[in-house]
Amino acid sequence: MHRSIATVSLSGTLRQKLESISAAGFDGIELFENDFINFNGSAAELGRITKDLGLSIDLYQPFRDFEAMPEPQFRRSLERAERKFDLMQAMGAPLVLCCSNTSPATLDDPALAAAQLHELAERAARRNLRVGFEALAWGRKTHLYSQAWDIVRRADHPHLGLILDSFHTLSLKDDPAGIVEIPGDKIFFLQMADAPLLDMSVLQWARHHRLFPAQGDLDVVTFFEKTLLAGYTGPLSLEIFNDVFRETPNRRTAVDAMRSLLYLESQVRDRLEARSETQSTTRKTSTRAQRVGDTIELFSPPPMPALSGITFIEFAASEGPAGSAGTLGALLQQLGFKRVGQHRSKAVALYRQGDIHLIVNAQPDSFARSRFEAHGTSVCALGIRTDDPQGAAARATAMRSQRHDSPLGPDEVQVPAIVAPGGNLVHFVPSSLGSRGLYEADFVMEDDAPSTSDAAVVGLHSIDHVALGLAVDQLDTWVLFSRAVLGLEPGESLELADPFGLIRSRGVANADRSVRLVLNVSMSQRTRTARTLSVTGGGAVHHIALACDDIFETVAALRGNGLRFVPISGNYYDDLQTRLDIDAALLDRMRAAGVLFDRSATGDYLHIYTESFEQGLFFEVVQRIGAYDGYGASNAPARMASQAQE
Repeated sequence: MHRSIATVSLSGTLRQKLESISAAGFDGIELFENDFINFNGSAAELGRITKDLGLSIDLYQPFRDFEAMPEPQFRRSLERAERKFDLMQAMGAPLVLCCSNTSPATLDDPALAAAQLHELAERAARRNLRVGFEALAWGRKTHLYSQAWDIVRRADHPHLGLILDSFHTLSLKDDPAGIVEIPGDKIFFLQMADAPLLDMSVLQWARHHRLFPAQGDLDVVTFFEKTLLAGYTGPLSLEIFNDVFRETPNRRTAVDAMRSLLYLESQVRDRLEARSETQSTTRKTSTRAQRVGDTIELFSPPPMPALSGITFIEFAASEGPAGSAGTLGALLQQLGFKRVGQHRSKAVALYRQGDIHLIVNAQPDSFARSRFEAHGTSVCALGIRTDDPQGAAARATAMRSQRHDSPLGPDEVQVPAIVAPGGNLVHFVPSSLGSRGLYEADFVMEDDAPSTSDAAVVGLHSIDHVALGLAVDQLDTWVLFSRAVLGLEPGESLELADPFGLIRSRGVANADRSVRLVLNVSMSQRTRTARTLSVTGGGAVHHIALACDDIFETVAALRGNGLRFVPISGNYYDDLQTRLDIDAALLDRMRAAGVLFDRSATGDYLHIYTESFEQGLFFEVVQRIGAYDGYGASNAPARMASQAQE
């Protein structure tokens, strides 16, 4: 598949954009006119630069307010088009995007629109160029792809075709099913864009909030599938208008862009293969699906990994009597963890409670040390259990993640690892090792370490979720990485009130909820999350949630160990009983223990937060009752307000 991207989708100068696009592995570009207008060079020079970078200029865009205009305006637009054709020929762009008219002067006359587009296509044909007509979602008279196709069909010119854009169709909740009836050779170009579901004008939505496929909430998979079933064989391109992308480093944006297309292709490939094999599929659809497989080579990565839990969390710390490794170890012991092992060849200690394994890495000249020097005492790696570690790593690298190979000591188990957005590592741990096999291989277990579960010490038994604090420009990157690389699906996007601004929060999890991450980004520079990020950098774990079966017994034991928790205002509990039907005795226990409470239609959630360690890191103790599937978001303002008053 020929993969392309609009230059408007990235930050930087045009030359910087082109270099990033080429480095990410794209085949071509859509040249946004403003990028060329501000380019310090000629059209011919631009053509040479793109060719040297291994890129083609697939599309020049946009050509605005052309069709269904009164005669004087139409004639002036034809002259305007000739000047654009001059540029296109000089740079080697074969196709121009003509978007539907938004001018108040446009006439409600499809026949006139068709006649004028026929004339434009005729002039393009004299230069061996083509014209693609696209329905803008806010077009004055033409805003649906079916209307644009009707005009193209009426115009009946071989150099005039349709351009489809997923955003313009899906933002209007228009049904893409009719695309399959359009002849594939009359679809000249395909632009893909996702977006969050927002309640605003479609014009503002389109110009500021589009996303790459798999970062938003639109059904871009079905849209792409319908286009392929129509017989389309042209480029697969991205056109993204996004304020955050305009300031994000363009190399990272380009990698995200390529990852999104590869993921989209793989999703549609799986669906088409299922269609061609399913007996219940209509013969016509099955034949079309088979034809797509025969004519288009869609990306086929290794299968999505089956994940079965977070098996360890690794902290970067400093060694020595005054180092943070000892301070962190003391905190973990207050949390009920026991130091159960020392690494065979490195300054790395292992702490355990139940099925929770926490590693404190103070090894000089290591990856952990580089993270410590950059971010202080912090989480530097997660270990995720899977049946096929090598396959998981292969999928990640196929999806444009960087592989990481650590030095391997004597008798150590080789565990594949990748670099996650922000620079931390994700290790894929073989399920075949069981809950403790990895540690027994890599660590010298201490003589007094218990051989059975020690969760009874305070009752913590597993990692419920890990919450990350992200910079504004990292949230969409993490949603895409979670989906495409780890197979975690995002939940609802929420906005939480900090005393100094808003926090946007979104959970991602696998189907059985054995792996849960919470992605938090501050919309203000004054919140606690933002202040922590200024020290730790983006992509840092800011709290770890540990699960128990009886939160009141666990909290009592933890307090007995000297652990301190974030105090909660008594007003919270007074208000809680007015909002929810809670047993009075339970409310009294929560008030006495400082435990927070949330309820959904499927269950309850009890939780409490520890006071912060260095760099703002803290822990959460949680108890899920029933099928509660959230993260206590309604209580985040109470926690953040209390932390602000510390």
